[in-house]
Amino acid sequence: MPEYRRILLDGAAVETVRDGDELVAGDGRRVKADEARHLPPVVPSKVIAVHLNHRSRVEEFGIGLPGTPTYFHKPTSALNSHQGAIVRPEGCKWLNYEGEVAIVIGRPARNIAPAEAGRYIAGYTVANDYGLHDFRDTDAGSMLRVKGSDTLCPLGPGLVTDWDFRGKRLRTYVNGEVVQDGSTDEMTWDMHYLVADIARTITLYPGDVLLSGTPANSRPVQPGDVVEVEVEGLGRLTNHIVTGPTAIRTDVGAQPTESEEVLSTALGGDWEFRGIRPPRR
Repeated sequence: MPEYRRILLDGAAVETVRDGDELVAGDGRRVKADEARHLPPVVPSKVIAVHLNHRSRVEEFGIGLPGTPTYFHKPTSALNSHQGAIVRPEGCKWLNYEGEVAIVIGRPARNIAPAEAGRYIAGYTVANDYGLHDFRDTDAGSMLRVKGSDTLCPLGPGLVTDWDFRGKRLRTYVNGEVVQDGSTDEMTWDMHYLVADIARTITLYPGDVLLSGTPANSRPVQPGDVVEVEVEGLGRLTNHIVTGPTAIRTDVGAQPTESEEVLSTALGGDWEFRGIRPPRR
C-alpha cells in the first residue's frame, strides 16, 4: 500500500513517498523517516469528527446511541503532526487522548450514496482527537475549545492509499503501556457511511478529514508523557505532551472548570459517581 508523507525539507513543505525506512521526494532526495521533520500528511479545508461510534466507548459511558451519527468541528489551526508537541495550557488539568482513524477525501464529494463513498476517499491516516475537558462545561454544545484548541489534532505519519478499513486493530500507548485496544469492526457506522452522511449537506473537498471515533478508555495525560496511536496498516503516530508557555487569560472568557461533568468525562464516564465521587488519590 503506497504511503505518502509531507515533511519539511530544506525549508520547504515537500510530499514524499515512503520507501522502507526512507522518504523519497519527487526530485530523488532521500531522508531517513525517523530523522524527518514531519508535517500533517494533508492540508484540509475542514476537519469533522463523529462524537461516538465505537461500541466499547458507548458501553463505557453507559448510554445509548442515537439512530444516526452526530458530529463536531475541529478548526484547521488545531492541526499537528507526527512527533509534534501537544500543548496542555497552563492552568488546565484534563487533557485526554483519543486514538482514531482519519478518513481523507480525494475528490469533491456532495450528495453521494454510502456505496459510492469509497471512490471519493484518497486514503487514511492515524489521528489522535485530543480533548481539553477543562472547557467542557462552557463548550459542551460546540466542543470548540475542548477539541479545537491549538495542537489538538495530530495526523500522521503518512497518508496510506488502498487500505481496507475492515477488521483493523487500533491501539493507543502512553509511555509504552497499552491504554486503548479496539477494532474498526466495533464501529457502529463505517467509513463510507460517515462520508456519505456529511456530504449530504456539506461539500467535502480533497484533503478534508473526517475522524471516525475512538474506542473505550480515553484518559488524561500529563506533560512529559509520550502518546502513540498505532493502527494496523497505517503506522504509528507519536506525540509528546508539554505545558503551554502562557497561562489561560483570566481577564476574558470562561475559565477552566473541574465539575462532575468534567471529571466523569475525563476519567471515563463513570456517571454513577456524579456528586458522590470518592476522593482522588
